Amino acid sequence: MGILDGRVIIVTGGAKGIGLAYCRGLAAEGATVVVADLSDGGEVVAELESTGAKAMSLQVDVSDVAQTEAMAAAAVDAYGRIDGLVNNAAFYMAATRAPMEDLPPDEWDLCFKVNVKGTWLCARAVAPTMRAQGSGRIVNIASMTVNDGTPGFLHYVSSKSAIWGLTRAMARELGGSGIAVNTITPDYIPHDEAYSSVQPEVDVAIQARRAFKRSQVPEDMVGTLIYLMSPLSDFVTGQNIWVNGGSGFH
Repeated sequence: MGILDGRVIIVTGGAKGIGLAYCRGLAAEGATVVVADLSDGGEVVAELESTGAKAMSLQVDVSDVAQTEAMAAAAVDAYGRIDGLVNNAAFYMAATRAPMEDLPPDEWDLCFKVNVKGTWLCARAVAPTMRAQGSGRIVNIASMTVNDGTPGFLHYVSSKSAIWGLTRAMARELGGSGIAVNTITPDYIPHDEAYSSVQPEVDVAIQARRAFKRSQVPEDMVGTLIYLMSPLSDFVTGQNIWVNGGSGFH
């Protein structure tokens, strides 16, 4: 028996990286997982099903209204309910690192389209089902770059800053329907070798300021997510939990 038995949880960006770790962790606790990603999540579903979990894959562009609504409808059609949404999909790896004057305006728009509008659209899509149930959990993913004010990354930092405010406003708006909305804010997680190998000094520098002197890995995020999706957090909403190994406190 797992703490999430019977719960149906959608994970956007769930086909790889940190999202994959979320899917594995949720499934291990008994959740039925909907792997929503631009990429095909079929291999993830096969892996989860091989452990006895229930799962399905949906190809979804989170910035598209019709696709997010279809995502929610498919989950309800398949399982009859939606108990959780993890807004993990983001424009990050391909984002330009440059002074603010050199950031492409089109890329600024894309960053907000995926990271902010996409988070809102997915929440908007699942909210009617959660309202009808009188319960639900939405977890948005932010970034420690907001607290740090990381230079050369203004569009990404600004978009993740918006997530902090979006969570608070949604928590107020949806709380009367029994829906909890919270944020998890991770530190730098060098899970993509092609990305992290070009800037190894970043991980070294961040490790040096942490209370726990090691790299952060995707699995470090899973316990906090399970807590926020479980009955253990029944009176927690509108909060921002930093999972950063002690690189900063608030």
